[in-house]
Amino acid sequence: MPVKKVAIIMGSDSDIPAVAPAKKRLESLGIPVEAHIFSAHRTPAAAAEFSKNARAEGFGVIIAAAGKAAHLAGALAAQTTLPVIGIPIKSSTLDGLDALLSTVQMPSGIPVATVAIDGADNAALLAAQILAVEDNGLADKLQQLKNRMGEAVAEKDRALQNREW
Repeated sequence: MPVKKVAIIMGSDSDIPAVAPAKKRLESLGIPVEAHIFSAHRTPAAAAEFSKNARAEGFGVIIAAAGKAAHLAGALAAQTTLPVIGIPIKSSTLDGLDALLSTVQMPSGIPVATVAIDGADNAALLAAQILAVEDNGLADKLQQLKNRMGEAVAEKDRALQNREW
């Protein structure tokens, strides 16, 4: 069975630098990625159409990144049964807190998993873990990644033990 794709949907091209780590992480795990720009406010019909058809188009998870009012993740989640992960983007004078609150405060029945402000890497890892529920090869890759992270911490601890401070 082929690996399902992950969609990365952003509200503006100004979000590209903030979501780039998600694309990079997913690709490093061998997960196909497709990115689009849709606005919950300026192109709501196009966003809804994409979300309605995402499962049939081979997607397994949707990542949605938006700043300010950040309604994109919820607007997409309202149109699909796929998991939607929201990335609140730090893009306003409120340092992303507005986007975080807009993304996390979904009404009952429209769940959106939400990562930290500008948390693209964790969004990608969460998407990968969701796909890994039914993909043992991907689960193995994720376990190897976690093992490497643990080894890196242990190495830093060893270095600390040999250091004056």
